[in-house]
Amino acid sequence: MIDSLPEFRSLIETVKKLAEADEANDVLSLLGRSEITIRQTGYDNWNGGIYFYTVFFAVEVSQFIEFRNDLEGWEKIMLEYLQLPVRHLENEEISRVTLVPKSGIASLTEPNPSRPLSSAEVRDKDHLTQYLNKVSEDELTENILMPLFRHLGFQRVTVTGHKDKQLEFGKDVWMKFVLPTQHLLYFGIQVKKGKIDSAGLTKTGNNSVAEVYNQSLMLLGLAIFDPDIGKNVLVDHVIIVAGGEITKSARLWLGSQLDAVQRRQIIFMDREDILNLYIVNNIPLPAAALPPAEPENDDLPF
Repeated sequence: MIDSLPEFRSLIETVKKLAEADEANDVLSLLGRSEITIRQTGYDNWNGGIYFYTVFFAVEVSQFIEFRNDLEGWEKIMLEYLQLPVRHLENEEISRVTLVPKSGIASLTEPNPSRPLSSAEVRDKDHLTQYLNKVSEDELTENILMPLFRHLGFQRVTVTGHKDKQLEFGKDVWMKFVLPTQHLLYFGIQVKKGKIDSAGLTKTGNNSVAEVYNQSLMLLGLAIFDPDIGKNVLVDHVIIVAGGEITKSARLWLGSQLDAVQRRQIIFMDREDILNLYIVNNIPLPAAALPPAEPENDDLPF
């Protein structure tokens, strides 16, 4: 993957050599004076999956002022240089370059799901809540969770289990997270549309925690294939995601059934977590979650 640190460094070195060959001194200056990072910002499931990346150039404010009047032109130039070495890749594409002042990055605060929401955010949260009330489990996974986890920095967010019912044991999504040390953590996500409770017989739309427990154990013991490294790996953590509430009694029951090691491998995420993370990270709502557009007023002004 071109967003891995070794491959990205190699890509930047290749771009520098191309700029040297073109005697593009301004490009070389920008490359040498910028903090350059890459982030996956899109995904298309066409042709086995295509990953889209944005490359960010963080420059000093004084230099940013020099580029300000022609930001789009500079971003286009850098995009052409970056796309050239990876044009042979069928499943990865650098789709955008963004120049930003370093002070702008430094002033960004980490999204806090516990902070008070603005009136606009409360409105969006209401729209998303209504959408969650009517979505299927597949729609919850593909339209809500996959964009959310990609935005949070997870890589290779891959859906399994729903189209192939033989895999329907809770192995809904797997993904990985790259630590600053470049070590990898692998996550399996077990998605349930409704509420998870500890009752012996659950109401329609609810899920029994005993079923979740069995599926979690199966997921922790299964290997997944990571195509980036070409081998099977084990899941480090299971995230139990519910489109409804995960009751306190269900959490306690599940914790009592797991040993100390397994308890550290289980992460809970219910509806309120999904809503708050989605809103504070300013992720666009799915089209189906937006209210219908108001009809235009065709009345004549006289």
